[in-house]
Amino acid sequence: MNDLDRKTKWRSPRWAIMLGVSGILIAGGGLAYQQWLSLPVKQSIAVAAKPVVEQVSALGRLEPEGTTIHVFAPTAMEGARVESLKVSHGQSLRQGEIVAVLDTYARRQSAVRSAQEELEVARSKLVQVEAGAKQGEIRAQQATIARFQAERDTQTAAQQATVARVVAETTTQTASQQATVARVIAETATQIDAQKAAIAESQAELDNAQLEYKRYETLYQQGVVTESIRDSKRLNAQTAQQKVNQAQANLNRITASGKQQINEAKANLQRIQTSGQQQINEAKANLRKIEISMQQQVKESQFTLNKIAEVRPVDIRVARSQVAQAQANVAQAQANLDAATVRSPQAGKVLKIHTRAGERVGNDGIISLGQTDRMVAVAEVYELDLGRIRSGQNATVTSKNNAFPDVLRGKVVEVGLEINKQDVLNTDPAAKFDARVVEVKVLLDEASSRRVAGLTNLSIQVAIDVKS
Repeated sequence: MNDLDRKTKWRSPRWAIMLGVSGILIAGGGLAYQQWLSLPVKQSIAVAAKPVVEQVSALGRLEPEGTTIHVFAPTAMEGARVESLKVSHGQSLRQGEIVAVLDTYARRQSAVRSAQEELEVARSKLVQVEAGAKQGEIRAQQATIARFQAERDTQTAAQQATVARVVAETTTQTASQQATVARVIAETATQIDAQKAAIAESQAELDNAQLEYKRYETLYQQGVVTESIRDSKRLNAQTAQQKVNQAQANLNRITASGKQQINEAKANLQRIQTSGQQQINEAKANLRKIEISMQQQVKESQFTLNKIAEVRPVDIRVARSQVAQAQANVAQAQANLDAATVRSPQAGKVLKIHTRAGERVGNDGIISLGQTDRMVAVAEVYELDLGRIRSGQNATVTSKNNAFPDVLRGKVVEVGLEINKQDVLNTDPAAKFDARVVEVKVLLDEASSRRVAGLTNLSIQVAIDVKS
C-alpha cells in the first residue's frame, strides 16, 4: 500500500466513526470513575458490649458477730473504783463470771456480817422472850450491848478516817489546780509580753520604712530616683504595716485565748472545791448516820435487857418482827454486796480493758466484751452497687495493711437498710471522701474467724461475688 492509499484510508468515514465512538467511551468511563469516587463511604461502627460485673469491692472493718458491749459497775452512780481486776486481755469469759471487785466490797461485806449478827441477836431475843428471864440470857444481852458499843467505836473510827482521807484528797486537788491557774496566768503574761515586744519591733520597722518611703517620694518628685525605686520603698512600707497588723492580731488572739484558759482553770478549781466539799459533807453525814444507828442499836439492846424478865405476847410479836426486819436487812446487805462484784452479762472474750485496779470507772466501763468465736466483716458498699448485693453471696476478705496474710472467706448475711457517709476512708487520693455507702455484713467461716479473732476494728478490703 502506497502513501496515497494510506491517506485515503484514514480519510474514509468508517475510521472517523470508530474514532468518535472510542472518544465517547473514554469520556464516559472517566465521568463514571469520578462519580464513584464522590460516593460516601459507609463506615461500620463497632458497638462495645456492656461489661458484666462479677465482683463488688468495698472497704470495711472487722467486728465480732454479736454487738460489742461495755461492762459497767452496778454502782457507777456512786463513782465506783475498781479494787481488783479478775480478767486479762483476750480472756474468754462465761456468763456470770467475775470481772472485777469494787472498792466498796469490803465495806459492804462488813455490812453483811453486821446484818447477820443483828439477825442472830434478834433471834436470840426472840428465844429469850419466849423462854422467859434467865441469868444467862441477861448476861448474853449485856454482852450484846458491849459488842454493839465496840462496833460503834470501830465503825466510827473507820468513818472518821474516811472523812480525813476525803479532806486530804480535796486539799491536794485544790492545791494542784491552784498551781495550774497560776501557771496558766504566768504563761499567758509571758506570751503577751513577747507579742508586745514583737509589735514594738514591727512598729519600728514600719516607722523606718515609712520615713524611707517619704524620702524617696521627695527624691522621685525631684527626678533624682526612678519610679520603680520609689514603688519598691512604698511596698516595703506596706509590708511593714501588714506585719504590725498581723502582730497586733496575734496579740489579741493570745490575750483572748489566755483569758479563756484562765477562766477554764478557775472553773475547774471551783468545781474541785465544790465537789470536794460535797464529798466531805457526805462523809461527815455518813459518820453521823453510823453514830446514830449504832447508838440506836445500843439503846434498843438496853431496852431489851430491861424488859427481858417480862414475858408478854406482845413482846413475842415484837421480837418476831425484829427477826423479820433483821432478815430483810441481811438480804439488803447481801444485795449491796453482790452489787460490789461486777460479773460478765454474757459469754465472750475481753477485747479491751478500760479500767484497771485503783481507777474509777469511766464512760467506757470496765471492759469491752464481744463474742469473737464468729467474726463479721462490715463492708461499706457504695449505694450504686447496692442492687447487686443480696444475702447468701460468697465474699472474700483481705487485709489492707497485711495484718494477716490469708484470704478470709464468708457469706453475706445482712444488707443494711440505711445509707450513711463512709467511715473507712480510702488512702487513694483520687477516691471520693463524701461517698454514700450501705453497711453489708459478711459472716466469716469458722476457720477465718479463728485467724482474726483478736483483730476487732481492723481495716479490710471485701470482695463480694455478685454472680454467686
